[in-house]
Amino acid sequence: MKNKLTIVKVGGFIFEDEYKLDSFLSNFSKISGDKILVHGGGKIASNFSKKLGIIPLVLEGRRVTDKETLDVVVMTYAGLLNKKLVSKLQKLSCNAIGLSGADANLIRAKKRSIENVNYGYVGDITHVEKNILQKMISSDLCPVICSLTHDGNGQILNTNADTIAAELSVALADLYDVSLKYCSEMPGVLEKLGNYDSLIKTINSTSYKKLKQKNIISDGMIPKLENCFHALKNGVDKVFVGSIDILNSEEKSTQLKI
Repeated sequence: MKNKLTIVKVGGFIFEDEYKLDSFLSNFSKISGDKILVHGGGKIASNFSKKLGIIPLVLEGRRVTDKETLDVVVMTYAGLLNKKLVSKLQKLSCNAIGLSGADANLIRAKKRSIENVNYGYVGDITHVEKNILQKMISSDLCPVICSLTHDGNGQILNTNADTIAAELSVALADLYDVSLKYCSEMPGVLEKLGNYDSLIKTINSTSYKKLKQKNIISDGMIPKLENCFHALKNGVDKVFVGSIDILNSEEKSTQLKI
């Protein structure tokens, strides 16, 4: 029988409110069993970029990462934000270890090819070193992984945190019963934007297509849910999308099903 593993992805919004951050990490530390935390930090990185006179460029909802932006992203994600999470989790007696995809060769990627848009130093994942992660987890360590990968040739690559969480889940699904939880500012997928009472409790492949046709699901929610279905189709047990309250109750979320 496989051990249970919970993989939680949280966006950069969590760093904007210290009380909310502490509450989130307190609840994360109380998750029973094995766990991994994956985090982004795009908003914080953008703020630092502006202070340094580097104007963030976003095309089709995705960040363009030139050399200057990559430096800011690495310093922000792997440095400031990752170590802040790790130190706060240590205070909560959660033995966290902060990592990027380059550490221990955890997540390898290839630089995204140039088609309609040149996204610069952005990586598409090619391999997850699941055995190293399993060794860390079996040593009672809690990996805290930022949204950076590497290409095996010395190049760090900026990689979408939602995708990292999904690919980690898929890679570890043959070793654990994996639950994947995406935490955002919204309680889940809403039928009416801004109306929390219109939370859609369950979305499957069929209803997803209909919601896209009605434009209820659009923009950045599409790649997030595509990652959800990718995970489910490749062995992940359960996938939820919701606010940070999802750590307390899965009822306050949208569950994805095949």
